Amino acid sequence: MRLPVSVTNLTRWVAGGLRRASDSLETIAAQSVGNPAPSAVLDEYVVAAPSAQNAVDALAGWNMALPERAGAVAGSAAFYHDPRILWALDQFGSLEGRSVLELGPLEASHTYMIEQMKPGSLLAIEANRLSFLRCLVVKELLDLRIAKFQLGNFAPWLATTDQRFDLIVASGVLYHMADPVRLLELLGERTDSLYIWTHYASDAAMPEGDERRMAFVGEPETVECRGVRVRCYKRSYWGAWRSKSFCGGMNDLHRWIDRDDMISLLRALGFDDIRTAHDEPKHKNGPSFSIFARRNRPAASVA
Repeated sequence: MRLPVSVTNLTRWVAGGLRRASDSLETIAAQSVGNPAPSAVLDEYVVAAPSAQNAVDALAGWNMALPERAGAVAGSAAFYHDPRILWALDQFGSLEGRSVLELGPLEASHTYMIEQMKPGSLLAIEANRLSFLRCLVVKELLDLRIAKFQLGNFAPWLATTDQRFDLIVASGVLYHMADPVRLLELLGERTDSLYIWTHYASDAAMPEGDERRMAFVGEPETVECRGVRVRCYKRSYWGAWRSKSFCGGMNDLHRWIDRDDMISLLRALGFDDIRTAHDEPKHKNGPSFSIFARRNRPAASVA
């Protein structure tokens, strides 16, 4: 049955009105969320021609400077020629053909230095997502061919892998750990040569009243490991992790180990050749030093 003309016209008029209202609402909604004009470039795209600087600028929070050959400006700390790493590599000897594990590469400055020594393999494990991505940018800009980067927590990996390394580099890592004693134990299971740069606790170098102790939380703890009583000092970042450039650990509560106890524990783990350098008891962030530890007996003989 055909509808009367008047009803048909009314139906069309209502349908047209609803379509116009829908279009108007879509326009208002688009304007309310700040949609760009049709000719504008969307935020996630780069208008400029390809460049190394574009790659750096794609990620916020850079800490480390890049070698001139990278062709880009990143952070300010020139750790790509770090005397601490040069010292560590000199203690170890030739890296050619050897296997290296680097923990917490941050922005691959030390990775770059290690790769120049032509190791047989170089695995770098980083848990911070932004730092991992920055490492990949550096790998591309500096054409790193040997280094491989993995994203994840190295602690559970060290506890389950059966892989061993000729050298493990853990620079700027130990003092960010919630359980640094366990990390030292795990490292002792995976290598006979270990380099550590770390902050440490010391009542002599950092006595009561020293402002560098303000980040400490509560009283020191004592952990027993391999017959050694290790004093650990709990510490907080006090919100520093809110910054994109944060380069600490994954837990706000972390622990610094007493300097002498750290060396005693390394000896208990079988490292009979322990050398120290770069001791800075007055470092602005807290006492720090380098340790190169080597086990001259085979690991299998160290229980």
